[in-house]
Amino acid sequence: MRAPIKQRRQKTCGNPVCGVKFTPTQLGQKVCGWACGLAIKGVNQEKARKAIQQRERKEIRAAKERVKSRADHMREAQALFNQWIRLRDAHLGCVSCDKPATWNGQWHASHFLSVGSSPEHRFNPLNVHKACSVCNNHLSGNIHGYRPELERRIGIEAVEALFGPCEPKRYTIPELQEIKADCRAKIKELKGRAA
Repeated sequence: MRAPIKQRRQKTCGNPVCGVKFTPTQLGQKVCGWACGLAIKGVNQEKARKAIQQRERKEIRAAKERVKSRADHMREAQALFNQWIRLRDAHLGCVSCDKPATWNGQWHASHFLSVGSSPEHRFNPLNVHKACSVCNNHLSGNIHGYRPELERRIGIEAVEALFGPCEPKRYTIPELQEIKADCRAKIKELKGRAA
């Protein structure tokens, strides 16, 4: 014995001008007839075009993400980390000199122990603080001014711990992606507080 054919329910025509009740003859039918379909084709085409463009952008973004090297991820993670440090210390002046937070020049995220000499402290928030571009670029971090202020900010024990023995660190791509996600969340939170 055959199963009974399911009756289709009536729909309201998708053309806002028409609004007629109709029984669809095809699956996914939105309008009562071809005239109403032609009347709203521009709206549907625009929606379809936007949906296709959005899907293409996502696919391109995903493809770019797949071909990124470890160095690309490292560069992005460092840029996000530095941005977070500058936002975290926005209310503070330069860690190495007496420039106040209201100084109009460029601010950097300055590493107390350099990335070259201590790569394991690259993303350590205790090792990185906001500094003016003059101290960071032209005075190589101005370490003579950096250390006393760093000791005042984080304490002598924490500064000494930076010099202690540390495991060498080689970040993997998943670790760098995690660092980027964490920094994005922290940046969003700090910007939300400032707004």
